[in-house]
Amino acid sequence: VGGELRRCVQATQVPILRPAFETGTLAIVRTSVPGKQTHQRLPLIETVTPADEAELAQKVAEAAHRTVPVYPIGGATMLGFGAAADRPGIGLSLARLNRVVDYPADDLTITVQAGLTVAELARRLARRGQRLPVDVPMADRATVGGTVAVNLAGPRRLRWGTLRDHVIGLRAVDGRGQVFSAGGRVVKNAAGYNLCRLLTGSLGTLAVITELTFTVRPMAEATAWVACSVGEFDDADRLLERLVRTHTLPVAVELVAGPAWSGMGDASGPSVAELVVGFEGTAAEVAWMVEQLHEEWSGVAERSLRVIRDRHARRLWDALIEFPWTASGHPRGGRVLIEVRVRPSQVLETVETLLQLDPGASIQAHAGDGVLRAELALGPEEARAMVTERLRPRVAAGGGSVVVLDHPGQAWDRSAVWGPPPEGFRAMEAIKRQLDPQGIFNPDRFVFSGP
Repeated sequence: VGGELRRCVQATQVPILRPAFETGTLAIVRTSVPGKQTHQRLPLIETVTPADEAELAQKVAEAAHRTVPVYPIGGATMLGFGAAADRPGIGLSLARLNRVVDYPADDLTITVQAGLTVAELARRLARRGQRLPVDVPMADRATVGGTVAVNLAGPRRLRWGTLRDHVIGLRAVDGRGQVFSAGGRVVKNAAGYNLCRLLTGSLGTLAVITELTFTVRPMAEATAWVACSVGEFDDADRLLERLVRTHTLPVAVELVAGPAWSGMGDASGPSVAELVVGFEGTAAEVAWMVEQLHEEWSGVAERSLRVIRDRHARRLWDALIEFPWTASGHPRGGRVLIEVRVRPSQVLETVETLLQLDPGASIQAHAGDGVLRAELALGPEEARAMVTERLRPRVAAGGGSVVVLDHPGQAWDRSAVWGPPPEGFRAMEAIKRQLDPQGIFNPDRFVFSGP
């Protein structure tokens, strides 16, 4: 078993436990919090909102005894993630577990309950000039527990990584209704099996997280973007090649293309994409890096270079963080959303491939990390065929993966959403059986089959 666990750790630290999912039937359920509704795409019998961890554990134990599915709903912002759920079960909201448990600001850590919203966490940290430097869409509704469960990360992942790099401790309830903890509240804590990394990105299929300890960072004093309209993808290739040797320290390198970004260019001529590089730091540091990048990109794109600062920079951050979702938590126009992971050196080739297969697609690529998200313009049936028959085989041939982030209006099964089982899948299933022996957590929605 020890060997299997070690192999599973390796499997879960590559892009395996990550967003890539589908929608079920839309239901509107009133929770036990007065005046509050949860809009869900899950076949729910009822939604329970425990007052504390003990009550939550009791509810899970009862569900396990009756083999009733349990669907953690977080802030209900990413319920399109996962293959379609068709087994009626209980929705689990942690809205009442929303306290800050411990905040030793000088230690750059904070411990919070999982039902706290990401926006409220940001407000608490900002009072002490600190932040959790991970980008989360719909932060006013997204909970920290749900966000960790999907391990979603935006443009700042280039500099700061994902939530998996910031969670150092947690408490959770397993599929038997037993409470357990992992990690701790101090940064230098390396004892035992790293369950924090295992649960991050597991889509709530292994346990329900009730409490989290994060490492945090000081807030940046200033921010700015250097933007460039790209006439041809060869130009983008030359610019990205120079970034490999840059003396600056970007926090984000984003390549965007398609109708969603049509108003972003400089109107100096036709372009196939926009390349934007984000900087943060002190005002002096940001000013120096902007000037330095201008020098490094000289001879390739001087006429189309623009600097975006102040409120315009913040608006660009917001747009890049929220894409491809909207404030409603659903795709624009009910379209299919996908995520593609490739080597950074394959980003431009993959963007071109996507645009060939779906010329109307809107794309955002975290160019330094090899992560692309796209809103497809194709209809549901065409999109399914394109993803499963053409795009996924091409990407897989280069060692990458394609997953479906959202597909409203039509259920996709696990194979269509996730693709073939990943390497190390047997070890992943073994851990699933240990933590959730009855298979009650989010059944059939992730890569695992039913009990």
